[in-house]
Amino acid sequence: MFNDIGPLELVTLIVLAVLVFGPDKLPKVIQDVTRTIRKIRDFSESAKQDIRQELGPEFKDFEFEDLNPKTFIRKQLDNDDLGLKEIRNGFDLKKEMAEVADAVHGRDTDSSSSAPSSSGGRVDMTKKPETPAADDRPPFDADAT
Repeated sequence: MFNDIGPLELVTLIVLAVLVFGPDKLPKVIQDVTRTIRKIRDFSESAKQDIRQELGPEFKDFEFEDLNPKTFIRKQLDNDDLGLKEIRNGFDLKKEMAEVADAVHGRDTDSSSSAPSSSGGRVDMTKKPETPAADDRPPFDADAT
């Protein structure tokens, strides 16, 4: 519960508590605080049990930690029923980027994907794109403008 409190902070809290409540009242205050924390935990557990009973047997595997979006998504991604692992493994980002670069540069994507290039499927981003000649412009379409 208090994993993020360091030893210096703990000593500071103890000294502050002794100064505020006094050494004679401090044990009573500590008992009251621990009793209150215990009651809150018991109330929380009983509320969880009531919710589980009201949801019925369909939700017997329901965990309240699943309401945290990060935990829910992590649990769903680990679930192989959806086939997400096959989709994730079947997606080759390098190949997709090479196809996009080929399309931008106007190269034929069928020939580049069937025959491996000398650069191992990599796109040289240091090369400047070829500038088309003046007569290579696409035809003017008056209806498109």
